[in-house]
Amino acid sequence: MLPDFRIRQRDYLLEISRAITEQLDLATVLTRILQSTAELLAGQAGLIVLREAEGRWVIRAHYGIPEPFLDYFKPLLADIPEHGDPKRFALPEVNRRLRATTETASLGLLHEVALPMVARDEVVGLIYIFRGYPTAFTANDRNLLASFANQAAIAVHNARLYQQTAAEKRRLDAILDSSADGILIMDTGHHIERFNRALARMTGWNASEALGRTHADVIQWAQRQPGPDLAQAEAGGWPLLKDPAPLYVEGDLLRRDGGYLPAGITYAPLFDREGRLVNMIANVRDITKFREAEALKSTFISIISHELRTPVSLIKGYAETLRREDARWDAEVVRDSLAVIDEEADRLAALIDNLLDASRLQAGALRLNMAEVALDKLAERLVEKFRTQTSAHQLTADFPPNFPPIIGDEARLTQVLSNLVSNAIKYSSGGQITVHGTAGPGQVTISVSDQGPGIAAPDLPHVFERFYRADSEQTKRVKGTGLGLFLAKAVVEAHGGRIWVESPAGRGATFFFTLPADLPRGS
Repeated sequence: MLPDFRIRQRDYLLEISRAITEQLDLATVLTRILQSTAELLAGQAGLIVLREAEGRWVIRAHYGIPEPFLDYFKPLLADIPEHGDPKRFALPEVNRRLRATTETASLGLLHEVALPMVARDEVVGLIYIFRGYPTAFTANDRNLLASFANQAAIAVHNARLYQQTAAEKRRLDAILDSSADGILIMDTGHHIERFNRALARMTGWNASEALGRTHADVIQWAQRQPGPDLAQAEAGGWPLLKDPAPLYVEGDLLRRDGGYLPAGITYAPLFDREGRLVNMIANVRDITKFREAEALKSTFISIISHELRTPVSLIKGYAETLRREDARWDAEVVRDSLAVIDEEADRLAALIDNLLDASRLQAGALRLNMAEVALDKLAERLVEKFRTQTSAHQLTADFPPNFPPIIGDEARLTQVLSNLVSNAIKYSSGGQITVHGTAGPGQVTISVSDQGPGIAAPDLPHVFERFYRADSEQTKRVKGTGLGLFLAKAVVEAHGGRIWVESPAGRGATFFFTLPADLPRGS
């Protein structure tokens, strides 16, 4: 039979082995190891110190030593070697330091034994056991402590591996959840194992609801671009081909609420070292902006090609006519032809200026030359100018006396008012057009109203969008690029104001814009 001491030693070691395999909390395991070691070696106190990643030695478990006295033991952490043989391990002057420490702390600890915790030939920590009576630790005591040191080293190694794995998982989770693209990871049976926040926003599915469901439950298409989807590609042998390329599928993705989202999904397989498929990773990208850009580009090309073709054709036609050597034109014909060429050249110049302004806006490079502007005088000049261009309209400028000046870019504000008055003429067959101004606390309001057919309610939210033109008979008869109101809005907002339109059914349209103004006192 084994002596009682050996039985106790075996039982302690078995208990600690179970704690190591069942408990991954390092502090709990180290405290249990230290307490068992001290009890078995008849020690009154003990410490376990660990070497941290930065090379510092830190007390990670203590037994029989009150918290306030732990600082007294920090001198014991000096001169600990990074490598060592547990059988020949020694700490320089440890007894002298221990005596000085215990005398200062009045703990009455007379003897100590210390052994390293070695994992893969590296000292990861150290166990100290202290006695408060004269009997010194024997060689058998050191051998017994070595058994517990080995168990503690295993605990540290396992816990650190677990901590590294947990930290890596947290990092991976953070990367996935911070991604702007949707990410879906599924097993070989298409069951969803990972579903990030971006994909939850895109699809309307909560991650907790999506996990465990199949890909087909969550990823459904309202319509799809030509080409195979995931199921069709797999039926054709993908991805179990040699060096399979990622699969890209694009279309309108059905959301859980019944809506849809323009999306492109890239599927990539994940294989293990033996070449077996273990996961499928889907990267989902919202392509709404891409679709809008494509539509805008198509609209731009269509409008600009049409708007350029007409003046260029007229200029070329009249120029070729005037150059004919077989005809002699009288002065009036030449004068009228040159007038058309001049008018169409001006129209081309205005179109190019608008396009340049739109490009500057997109690049954030629209600059204002600020100075004092008298909007009432500016409006009167423009009304006088436009009166010569129409005989079907009555144009008036209506401003109260002493209308306050503002600080603004006169050329740009002229561009805004010119666009609004020009549109009022073009989109109404006749009647009254009024440019009206009012002054209020801290701002002025300018309006341009006409008596035309007005703007249909569905078009009202879009009239200030770039290249937008309402789909109406009146609009089809009037040439334009859809840039005028877009630029007007940008100029007004650059001045710190706002612009809007009101159009009661069948009662014309009124465009308003406000600008900041410092009104004189008493006005």
